[in-house]
Amino acid sequence: MTGEWRRLAGTPFDTRKSPASGSLGMVVTNNPLGSAAGAEMLAAGGNAIDAAVASLFALTVVEPMMVGIFGAGMSTIRRGDGTHHFINNYTTAPAAATPTMYETVSNTWPDYQVVKDRLNDVGVLATGVPGSLMGWCETLAEHGTFSLDDVLQPAIRYAARGFRATRYLCEIIAKYQNDLARFPETAKTWMPGGKPLVAGELVVQGDYARTLELVAREGPSALYGGELGRVAVDYIQKAGGIITLDDLAGYSTRHYDVVRGTYRGYDIIGPPPPTAGGVHVIEMLNILEDFDVASLGFGTTAGLHLLIEVLKIGFEDRRRFTGDPEFVDVPVEALTSKAWAATRREEIDLSRARVVATEYSHESPSTTHMAAADREGNVIAATHTIHSAFGSKATVPGTGMLLNNTMNIFDPHPGMANSIAPGKRVTSSMSPIIVEKSGKPVFCVGLVGGLRIFPSAFQAIVNFIDHGMSVQEAVEAPRVWTLGDVVELEPAFPEEVRAGLAGLGHRLQAERVIGGGMGMISFGDAAMTGASCWRADGTPMGLGGGMAAAGIRFSV
Repeated sequence: MTGEWRRLAGTPFDTRKSPASGSLGMVVTNNPLGSAAGAEMLAAGGNAIDAAVASLFALTVVEPMMVGIFGAGMSTIRRGDGTHHFINNYTTAPAAATPTMYETVSNTWPDYQVVKDRLNDVGVLATGVPGSLMGWCETLAEHGTFSLDDVLQPAIRYAARGFRATRYLCEIIAKYQNDLARFPETAKTWMPGGKPLVAGELVVQGDYARTLELVAREGPSALYGGELGRVAVDYIQKAGGIITLDDLAGYSTRHYDVVRGTYRGYDIIGPPPPTAGGVHVIEMLNILEDFDVASLGFGTTAGLHLLIEVLKIGFEDRRRFTGDPEFVDVPVEALTSKAWAATRREEIDLSRARVVATEYSHESPSTTHMAAADREGNVIAATHTIHSAFGSKATVPGTGMLLNNTMNIFDPHPGMANSIAPGKRVTSSMSPIIVEKSGKPVFCVGLVGGLRIFPSAFQAIVNFIDHGMSVQEAVEAPRVWTLGDVVELEPAFPEEVRAGLAGLGHRLQAERVIGGGMGMISFGDAAMTGASCWRADGTPMGLGGGMAAAGIRFSV
């Protein structure tokens, strides 16, 4: 229903989905079966981290175009004791990788990221050393309560017994069918008989079920030095890739401190570099804090102009400063300070658009995000990917395991901050963020969408805090994004607002979708509320009720 506050603000919109509530726990993922896997763990007595890891494994089965065990990602965790933890399980460049391993075709955009024969995009030379399996197993061991075998059961069941393909999955298969067809092992599952799956077809992945059963027995060592790793490396090297057994055996996750900021009395807790999600969301909120955003209204010309100008600064500083902290000195403390924000704020002209450069690294929008929470105060926001839809498009024969193409995120030109180097992690825009007040969680948020992730997470936070939106409204509200002087707007913004922005000097471009599926969980005194947006198959599932009261007697 369109609220009065939105009519007054100038951009009315209706939500398309309904939230879920629960007093005992909440799981939000971009697929109903992914959420069901997590809810199953909560129902069995597990905690939010058990639920999250079960959901992520399940998503590798039912949302395979977005996430896989041979992939990458990161998670922000709040434990029930109030402590915060962050794990980066992003891929790394193989030891044999070099800054000049790809032949570039242009030094200018839009073909800056393109290389000869698309070798950094499709095929095994685009594959980075995976981190997802190790990261999920470590997260479970450190913060969960169930065994790896326990949390893998839903995923194994979905793979072995099958699931019905969704329209969303089938549309993506159809879009990339020419690339998928190049890899027979991939095509046999997703294009049986040479044609893309259609919605409702049963998808059975016997090979992948056996792979997950192997992982359940052997843990991450199955991939990082064991049988699964040997099979993968053998295939990769025969197909022209450079990952070795030593690369897999030498991989390690990174456990960093979260980054922190404040906004109008709320504490913002997010991921540290090499992602831009925490640092630059906090930076942009700091810049915005000096303006009366609420009085400008949601979706007005003045309000959107301010957001756009702040986003430009966030992108400029992301490109200039953010990278792998093991290779680049990232001034996190300065970028997240109020003093830095005050200096950058002076560059905003409320009467005119500022023209800025448009050169930014490429990131695929094909990612997944999920969140889970329980009544003990454990909260996890997790964003994971195989980069492009279906990653490299290559599947290791006999395993059902899709390979990532995260090497595509690196700058293929030497001498740049994001150029390729052995062992390096790329800069990303992932933004799994937890917001608190007075030491208690208020909401968590995250989404998919490549370069559009951290700007969209920033807008969701503003929607909730400044505009008083519910979680459902915050995730579904129309979005704006800018790349230099090009401003993308989703269709819900009215023509008079578009005309006003054009009059301020913005060059507008209509986009049906900005970013991708967003998920949020908010925390009330009695229950949690979960929400997913219309941009993916997102489904929140809450656990309510509880066990029988003590002392119950039954007559027979």
